[in-house]
Amino acid sequence: MTKKMTAAEKNAALWAWAFILPTMLGLIILNFYPIFDTVWQSLCKTGDFGRGNTFVGLANYLTVLKAPETWQSLWNTVKYALIEVPFGVAIALVLAVFLNKKLPGTSAYRTIFFLPMVCAPAAVAMVWRWLYNQQFGLLNNIFHTKIGWINDPKIAWISIGVIGVWSIIGYNMVLFISGLQEIPHDYYEAADIDGATGIRQFFYITIPLLSPTTFFIVQTRLIGALTVFDLMFMVMDKTNQALKQVQSVVYLFYQYAFTNGNRGYGATLVMVLLVFILILTVIMQKAEKKLVFYN
Repeated sequence: MTKKMTAAEKNAALWAWAFILPTMLGLIILNFYPIFDTVWQSLCKTGDFGRGNTFVGLANYLTVLKAPETWQSLWNTVKYALIEVPFGVAIALVLAVFLNKKLPGTSAYRTIFFLPMVCAPAAVAMVWRWLYNQQFGLLNNIFHTKIGWINDPKIAWISIGVIGVWSIIGYNMVLFISGLQEIPHDYYEAADIDGATGIRQFFYITIPLLSPTTFFIVQTRLIGALTVFDLMFMVMDKTNQALKQVQSVVYLFYQYAFTNGNRGYGATLVMVLLVFILILTVIMQKAEKKLVFYN
């Protein structure tokens, strides 16, 4: 026999639903519905003016998987991730170790390194395009060269990766500092008594105890790097000869879905990227048990 709710319990439940409902509606409208709509769009041929879609099954998937540009864009995305993630994590870790100490101006340096995270992406792109300009850019002016940093297909992807590393260092650094502050200082005191140097303490204490934070940063930044779009969209012109060697899967999706109006094909590209990310996520979750040390 179920117990009837009292007036106070009903009032508490009503207020609970009132607080939960906006979040639930947000998840349904902004997350769940777009996911199911993307899956449906990938199974359809986009009609004229984006209307009157025709169900074609897996035809879009067969076309996407056969297209050379799909694999080229996926490889471009992986190359970008191979630059941004390792270097962004390593540099941020070193900075975090130094800025975690009580030194004069530490707060100012933390703010400076975090500034790229709060800068407008358009402003960042404008500055870096000026730095990379082949004729009037600061880099070529300093080195007295005429290198096409973002025009040469051989090095353009590296130049874009450098921007990615620069823009994400501050975010990674803040997370590392938070993780460093959770490490008990007793470990370092015991290491000092045993005569361990700072470098040995870094490799045998800091890195192992910081592995949960490192794993979180690597996993989230890997997903972020594989879904990169804004850097390539704002830095690379459509007429740039190196665009095909730089454009990511999400950039290709934008071209098909919004520029060409072929939303079915674009949705299929997103689904292919989603499966690729899911596979990498599963692999990383398996590796977590061996690589992450929880004290």
